[in-house]
Amino acid sequence: MEILIIGNPILREKAKPVENIDGELKETIDKMAEIMYKAKGIGLAANQVGILKRFFIMDVSQREGKNKLEVYINPEIVFTEGETIYEEGCLSIPGYFAPVKRYAKIYVKAYDINGNPIERELDEISAIVFQHEYDHLEGILFIDRLSPIKKQLFKKWWKKHYKK
Repeated sequence: MEILIIGNPILREKAKPVENIDGELKETIDKMAEIMYKAKGIGLAANQVGILKRFFIMDVSQREGKNKLEVYINPEIVFTEGETIYEEGCLSIPGYFAPVKRYAKIYVKAYDINGNPIERELDEISAIVFQHEYDHLEGILFIDRLSPIKKQLFKKWWKKHYKK
């Protein structure tokens, strides 16, 4: 299992709902967490590791040297409010960061690792990471949310740093 990089078509596909929350899924989530922590990421969606299923993990506390893994299976954004801008990066676009406009507060529903329904109100970095990872499940990358000028700058940056 490895993190897919922009250009891989799986990153542009919409993920399908998880039908079984079982031991195999838990094993996959453990492997994803290991990869995310090793890469110093704070979120990782299933399709970023080649799995077209609707789940992701996140851990915003990792930035403070702690581990508090959150798992969201078949997530939904129920309600949003406000706006914020945050400098985002992505494990699938290594080394590139840009300001992205997101909702400041979101209300979400999902299932946890044990199949229990959860409802949460998220704000600040948790809301931003949730929206970023949720976008992955929809086949959307954070660069898709940039202005046309910033998209052009990204393309130049990408060609300079990654295209051979």
